[in-house]
Amino acid sequence: MKFTKYLPIVCGVLLGLLFIMAGVVVLFNLVDAPPPPEGTPAAHFFAAFGPTGYFKFVKVFEILGGLLVMIPRTRNLGLLILGPILVNILAYDVFIMRGTTLIDPMLWVIVAMAFYLLWVERKAFLGLVR
Repeated sequence: MKFTKYLPIVCGVLLGLLFIMAGVVVLFNLVDAPPPPEGTPAAHFFAAFGPTGYFKFVKVFEILGGLLVMIPRTRNLGLLILGPILVNILAYDVFIMRGTTLIDPMLWVIVAMAFYLLWVERKAFLGLVR
C-alpha cells in the first residue's frame, strides 16, 4: 500500500496546478473567454464583478492557495484559502447557471481531490472546532 502514502502528495500537486493554471490564465489574459449570452444571469454576474477587479482578487488567492496546497507543510492553509473559492464555484454553478454546469466532470474531480485532502488532514482541522 505504498501508493496511498503518495496519494495526498499527488492530489495536492494536481489540485494546486489546476488552481494556479486557472488563476494565471485570467490574470495574464491568456485566453479570451466568449461573453455569456446577453441578459442572462451569468452576463449580469460578469457585468457586476468584471470591471471591479473582483476576479483578479479571487485569482490571486487561487494562485496563492494552489501554491500552498502543493507543499505538504502548508497544505492546510492552502485548503483554507481554496475552500471558500470552491464553495463560490459551486454556488455560481447552482444559482447563476441553474445547475447546467454541474455535469462537468472536471468540477467533481476538483471537489473530490479537495475533500480527499481535507479527509487526510481531518485531525488538524478538528483542532479548529474543538
